[in-house]
Amino acid sequence: MPEQADAVASLKGIARIESAARGRSGWYAGYLWLFAVWQLVLVPTVLMWHGPTGTIVSTLANALVVMGLSLFATRQPVVPRGYGGRHLRVIGVWAVAYVLALVLGLTVFLDSIAFAAVAAVACALPAAAAAWREARAV
Repeated sequence: MPEQADAVASLKGIARIESAARGRSGWYAGYLWLFAVWQLVLVPTVLMWHGPTGTIVSTLANALVVMGLSLFATRQPVVPRGYGGRHLRVIGVWAVAYVLALVLGLTVFLDSIAFAAVAAVACALPAAAAAWREARAV
């Protein structure tokens, strides 16, 4: 009988830990939403604000946002399963979209507000789609 009571207590403890871990693993969806929203600001700024001032301001702002998001991510007590590979895929797709947006926006579609808007959405889409998937999984 004492063995059964110990087993029940252990299972309750495990269930409590699992519940706490699941409850705190939703941070990644918020992280991705913030990253997606930031793209809606960053991409048009980079594409429309030319010259050294625009470059310096957008680079510094981007560095601050990325450092803030990175600090936020490193301070989280729970990391979702498969986080590393998933995050690399999201950032990889975003990087391709961002480089393509910059190349096209600074050569072919110079000073095009419509292109800057479409490029911003295209750059935000990988993070937004991943955030939506993460929110549904939790």
